[in-house]
Amino acid sequence: MTAHDVARLLPEVPVLRDFCRSLAVLEAILSPDWAGRRHSFDAGWAPGEEMASMRNGSGDEYSIVFVAGGAYLRGFDHEAVMSPYGNDGPWPGVLDSVPDVFRRCVEEPAFRDEDGMPVVTACLWREAGDDAWRVGEIDYPDGVRDPDGSGYLFALLTDPSPEGFRRFAEDYHEVSVDLDAIRHVHELRPLTQAVVTALNADLMLKDLAEDLAEARYPS
Repeated sequence: MTAHDVARLLPEVPVLRDFCRSLAVLEAILSPDWAGRRHSFDAGWAPGEEMASMRNGSGDEYSIVFVAGGAYLRGFDHEAVMSPYGNDGPWPGVLDSVPDVFRRCVEEPAFRDEDGMPVVTACLWREAGDDAWRVGEIDYPDGVRDPDGSGYLFALLTDPSPEGFRRFAEDYHEVSVDLDAIRHVHELRPLTQAVVTALNADLMLKDLAEDLAEARYPS
């Protein structure tokens, strides 16, 4: 799989945004300790911008910046053959065609290392008027199954289903997860203590106030 395959599978921007908000809240419930979470959502990332992110603690990550003009998605798989660290910079075509509305994201210091290198192996974007996600013109290396890490990085985003999250959560958090409770959060329905307890019996709803505010989860 490559970013071009992902572009055909990603949902529209509003649907993706809501899914990312639900991911962040589900992880906040399953892992009250921030260090144990993979997914987060920051509704106050920058003026007029929100950001969803994933970090696995092993160097792999993605960021999705939501703006009025659409969304910008950057992913980095540290083992991908298209890593900038093995190619003296980003792979040709990955960032070259990013439109002006998202150029600030390309230059964002948080998406670069301490030497200014863009930390990216895959990049996608969708402007408000687009009918599909876009990717640059890229000559992918031959014979590599997942050259830019897209298949691994964006697996949950291309399968935004309660069942997909349950598979992830039961593997990553090593707990049994209630499917109806996941559906409740995926639908962004106001949380109740019963839903929280179904996911984490040791957590109180009131303890999620800050996480819910960051994700602009409806109360």
